Amino acid sequence: MSKEESLALLRTGTMPERYLRNMGTVGIDGQIRLLNARVAVIGAGGLGGLVIELLTRMGVGYIKVIDGDIFAPHNLNRQVLSSEHNLGQAKVLAAAKRAAEINTDTELEIVNGMLTRANANRLIAGCQVVIDALDSIGDRLTLAKAARESRLPLVHAAIAGFTGQVMTVFPEDKGIEAVYRDAGVNKGVEVSLGNPAATPAIAAALEVQEAVKIITGKGEPLRNKLLYFDTEYNTYEILQLS
Repeated sequence: MSKEESLALLRTGTMPERYLRNMGTVGIDGQIRLLNARVAVIGAGGLGGLVIELLTRMGVGYIKVIDGDIFAPHNLNRQVLSSEHNLGQAKVLAAAKRAAEINTDTELEIVNGMLTRANANRLIAGCQVVIDALDSIGDRLTLAKAARESRLPLVHAAIAGFTGQVMTVFPEDKGIEAVYRDAGVNKGVEVSLGNPAATPAIAAALEVQEAVKIITGKGEPLRNKLLYFDTEYNTYEILQLS
């Protein structure tokens, strides 16, 4: 079934079988919104690979993936798009292959290059939601600035060891600058704590839920709040940004 056929069926009030398990959460109208949505995912590594996987399974109609990196052996412990057979391959190529295997309703556009100050606004133009799956503070701040200038909501996450954080920033909200105050430091505690397999899975799932809420209008996004989790000690907190 094509995307157009899925939309036509939805407009008759019938949920396509592949999306039946979405019915009780997003409903017919929500699924139509997801299929018509345009989402930019910046980064296709530990966070991004899982975000792409879940957005595709939810039935997001268009995903633009931006990443200029290739797979290396140290990615294998957590990056769902990596395998022993595609080491050295561009991450965006693996993302395109995986999405095509999962859901033909989803159009995946790939940009095999890094987001920069010069191209950020252009690359996210035309999208409805921007998802931060980056791994450096400088790049996150660049993306946040571009999202604000483009009047687009940004879903942010970062991970380190057993810990992670997620927040959603609308253009009029307090930004991730409230979290990252020192743009001169480009890496966080993940350098020493590492990134075990489960941590990006948790953060990516939360990012996708935030994106789905924004697109469908369901629930309450994490606006002006930071959700922090530490699975080593089973701590989950929502911090109000001031």
